[in-house]
Amino acid sequence: MKPFYVRELHVYPVGRHRIRLLAVAVLASLVANFETTIATILPLLREDLGMSLQTYGLIAAASVLVGGLSAGFGGILSDRWGRVVILVPTLTVTAACNFLLATVETTTGLFFVRCLMLFIEGAGITITASLVRDFSPRVGRAQAFAFWTWGPVGASFLASLLASLTLPLFGNAWQSQAIIMGVVSLVMCAVIIWQIAEPSAALRAQVMQAEAAVVAEEKIHPGRVRELLRHPHLWAHVLGNTGWQVLYWTFAIFGQTVLVDAFGMDTAAANGVVALGIVLNALAVIAVGRLSDRLQVRKPFTAAGTVLTVASLAYFVALIGSGTSATRVTVLFALMFLFMGVAYVPWMANFSENAEDVESRLQGAALGIWGMVVRVMIVALLVISPGVVAAGGWQTWLGVALAGQVIFLASMAAFKGGWRPVRTLPLQSSKGHP
Repeated sequence: MKPFYVRELHVYPVGRHRIRLLAVAVLASLVANFETTIATILPLLREDLGMSLQTYGLIAAASVLVGGLSAGFGGILSDRWGRVVILVPTLTVTAACNFLLATVETTTGLFFVRCLMLFIEGAGITITASLVRDFSPRVGRAQAFAFWTWGPVGASFLASLLASLTLPLFGNAWQSQAIIMGVVSLVMCAVIIWQIAEPSAALRAQVMQAEAAVVAEEKIHPGRVRELLRHPHLWAHVLGNTGWQVLYWTFAIFGQTVLVDAFGMDTAAANGVVALGIVLNALAVIAVGRLSDRLQVRKPFTAAGTVLTVASLAYFVALIGSGTSATRVTVLFALMFLFMGVAYVPWMANFSENAEDVESRLQGAALGIWGMVVRVMIVALLVISPGVVAAGGWQTWLGVALAGQVIFLASMAAFKGGWRPVRTLPLQSSKGHP
């Protein structure tokens, strides 16, 4: 018997109904990212607990590793048990954990609370991506995933806005933000519980090219994960994109620090540069997603965005220590975010479609495996990068990130899909779509 909050759809939603369900999935992505945000209170938290940056790095690495394991298992279980049956409890319990975070008084306590939160959150983020796939036909999938990527961006913006408005009201006590985030998250969870629905297992097994065109699978039982593991092109997707993510997470975690240390910017200016890059990235993913869907090609956008990212990153590294102007650094940094947006969303649509062609019932497992591997990389980044920077400066670490971009570019040779626009949509079979 399904829990009370699970509403299964046995007919594919169309029109405004489908758009509303996609919006709920995007809101769930925002909540999953928002309720584990800690960057806004980290300076105050470190001061209160007497915690060094190195100690926090180890805590963050351990919690991200736990989240990676959760992402892998959560995706597999969501394919078998359903999306919503797992998503709603993960979002709600993680939101409640913010109240537990507010009671932390030691680094040991912080370690256990963050591991608990990230373990629960890992499965939730994976499942939101699966829901986006479930409610996005291929003719609109890149744009749907573009909106999904707004979850992390919106979460950072919301957390920063709340902190800037409310911290002064509570004497800059970091505990106030944990409580506020818990309350806001629970309110948004209530909206999600009220509105969310998911396709039935049989409906998820169907491949949707457009709202009015369904290609059905004959089988409706859950697929087996080994169906995914034996396809080299899916591993090329996962491992190649993990290399690409080294640069993204370097900037996401250390972007301001890179600008301050390598180019002598003050913290306020560095935050402004990062904010500009995020805005351009958010605009790029929507524009490119829309164009990719219209032309029904993915790989040309991914390749072009990656080549431009490689070129701009190589130039950026060359400028370190040259005394170049802040304007040039700002423009180049913002362009890298824009180019990464060009590459990312078409790739995500391509990966989803390639996994769907192998086994349409294992979208959650495919995204979960990818999420798990990426989180393992983030752990390695958090542990290794400080030592590399201490030994060779940011040039050396950004050289590692540059190599990751090149690996991603090379891995594209194994991706399935065409390089030219698709004029007609093949509807005869759910296998072998370009």
